[in-house]
Amino acid sequence: MIKINIICVGKIKEQYLKDAISEYSKRLSKYCNLNIIELPDKKIPDKTNENIEKQIKDLESKDILLHLPKESYNICLDLKGKEYNSVEFANLLNEISLTNSTITYIIGGSLGFNEQVKNTCNKSICFSKMTFPHQLIRVFLLEQIYRAFKINNNETYHK
Repeated sequence: MIKINIICVGKIKEQYLKDAISEYSKRLSKYCNLNIIELPDKKIPDKTNENIEKQIKDLESKDILLHLPKESYNICLDLKGKEYNSVEFANLLNEISLTNSTITYIIGGSLGFNEQVKNTCNKSICFSKMTFPHQLIRVFLLEQIYRAFKINNNETYHK
């Protein structure tokens, strides 16, 4: 069974998001071993400048890199990444799983992550050119992974 890691920066505070994450995690247990690695975000001061934001991004990125499993196919979620529809995303998951037993998705904090994280990734994907809270993207990602497994197993799922 394939192992899927999701490394994400920041805690989920809202109960409705926790409930959605729990539900999709339960559904995914049929298809994969899911491991969500939640890293603490660094506090962003009210008054910031580029240097402070870079320091925060670098600290969070360093933490991400420390938690990347060896021998994993790494995919970062990035606004500059490639966009996929659900079938294309399912095909990508299927293609990667043919040669890799572990896939790790990376969701950065509110400032994103640095180039070092991007450079360790095999692929960058973008869910939308719109900006969403990183907590909500975690739910989107889990839903799309679940949908991909349903598609790849020729199982029905609402459109």
